[in-house]
Amino acid sequence: MGMVTIDCADPQKLAAFWSAAVDTAVAQDWGEFVMLAPAGEGQVRLAFQKVPEPKVGKNRVHVDFETNDRVAEVERLVSLGASVAYDQVGVVPGLDWTTLADPEGNVFCVGQAH
Repeated sequence: MGMVTIDCADPQKLAAFWSAAVDTAVAQDWGEFVMLAPAGEGQVRLAFQKVPEPKVGKNRVHVDFETNDRVAEVERLVSLGASVAYDQVGVVPGLDWTTLADPEGNVFCVGQAH
């Protein structure tokens, strides 16, 4: 897989959030389509495509972050503009996660195995 594209109202705004979130930069900006550089060799790129309709309901696909310090990573992402939707602690044996939303309401998760 080479790239995941997220439909949105403001590609530049989401590209700014996600480039900070995954520690990369904008590779190309064609106005209505913005593509980030891969965060590392072999990593999947993220792209943001302007669409006319607003987001309605839950995402059918979402991004998951893996970390050794879920609380610190959630705090970092919130400081960049994400909002916390809910925590799932102790629901699945060996895995805790927090569901967040990016500035346009697209959900994503930060998980930590234990």
